[in-house]
Amino acid sequence: MKPRLQTSLGQQLVLTPQLRQAIHMLQLSALELDAELAEAVETNPLLDWAEPEPIRTPTEDVSRADGEGDGADGGDAFPADDVPPWTRGDDAWQQRVGSSSDGDDDEGDAADRIAEPQTLQDHLQWQLHLTHLSPRDRRIGLMLIDSIDDDGYLREPMAALREALQPDLAVSDDEILAVLRQLQRFDPAGVGARDLGECMALQLAPLPGDTPGRREALRIASGPIDRLPKIGIDGVALELQCPVEDVALALQLLRSLDPRPGAQIGSLPADTYITPDCVIWRQQGVWRVALATGRSPRLTIHRGYEQMIGSAGAADAGYLRGRLQEARWLLRNIEARGETLIKVVRCLVRQQSGFLEFGAQALRPLTLREVAAEVGLHESTVSRAISRKYVRTPRGTIALRSFFASGIDSDGGGETSSIAIQTMLKRLIDAEDPRKPLSDARLAETLKVAGVPVARRTVAKYREAMGIASSQERVRLA
Repeated sequence: MKPRLQTSLGQQLVLTPQLRQAIHMLQLSALELDAELAEAVETNPLLDWAEPEPIRTPTEDVSRADGEGDGADGGDAFPADDVPPWTRGDDAWQQRVGSSSDGDDDEGDAADRIAEPQTLQDHLQWQLHLTHLSPRDRRIGLMLIDSIDDDGYLREPMAALREALQPDLAVSDDEILAVLRQLQRFDPAGVGARDLGECMALQLAPLPGDTPGRREALRIASGPIDRLPKIGIDGVALELQCPVEDVALALQLLRSLDPRPGAQIGSLPADTYITPDCVIWRQQGVWRVALATGRSPRLTIHRGYEQMIGSAGAADAGYLRGRLQEARWLLRNIEARGETLIKVVRCLVRQQSGFLEFGAQALRPLTLREVAAEVGLHESTVSRAISRKYVRTPRGTIALRSFFASGIDSDGGGETSSIAIQTMLKRLIDAEDPRKPLSDARLAETLKVAGVPVARRTVAKYREAMGIASSQERVRLA
């Protein structure tokens, strides 16, 4: 074979830097986008933060976000009662999504107005410093506090606790236990426990001695509490050799205690830290969609540097032109990101309006392919558009991926989503007789009567996914 040269024609997709940036920005979450834009402003002199725009009416905001040509969105003005709180700039809405009010400069950003939550470790360290302990015991106490998890339990073995203080401090198990007993007297009650039984015992200890069921509850906490789901009330009564009525009273007292005492300190709603990218609300019977533009930073071209391009030297002008082109690409990609996101969310609203109105039981099966076909995008683009994105709805702030679900064929000729089936199972189990809980086979028969033919093993899989115990365990815990 001899080496030779030949030409050929072909087509292939080349990812230009602009396209790479567009793909990258599309899959960023709202907080990641903020960090990306802040870095771009720091590194590109042709980019600058835009001046705050004058306060617009909700009608102007929605008209600009919704645009024209969408049959689900009209151009009617908002009546005062129909204006959603997240477009009015209410403080409660702003504090939950981390936005700032354009007309309230004195108060600053809502994120700055939210006090930093106190952690469980901070709360315990504050109590430790108020306790009269030697410097040696105080160091042991700080080590123990650092080892306590968010639920308030000390799950580290004794050997690991000793090694955490070495080589600076060599301690014995008795010294660690002595300091641990001091910590177990701290607030909240039950903190520092090494297992569930000890946690219950620590919470029972401060109760008056004549508290009904306290004595039996202490015996259960120190003994058969871990075996309770298996042996049941009768088994506990037989093991403790006391009447079943006394055991039932003790179990009622144990249920009133907190198995996760550490969660009381520093716990905030999960959506406190979630920044929604879009908002969905209903006005005059029509679902509307808009970008959460009130919190998104606005960028613009720095006009001063742009005007310097004509008078600068060749080297400086070339540098500024390159930066200007990068700035324009970034602004276009930000706009394209918003348009793609709005397009996808509008499709989700049309497909899952029942979910927004009635909840998870009305969630219909939906796949990325169906959405991509309707909006005219590739499946990978839709996947990036919904990745780590959240939307504010009348039902709370939820992830866009929550609008998608697999389906099972129903007797009516349609499909029922897996999430809807799980919701139906949860309702059936919540409404069952505690003395005679429904078995997986009985639940499958009930769903089949309702028009959703599901196998028993499928019911068991969904039940386990929701963390619900079997019928035998439920009857003994009731």
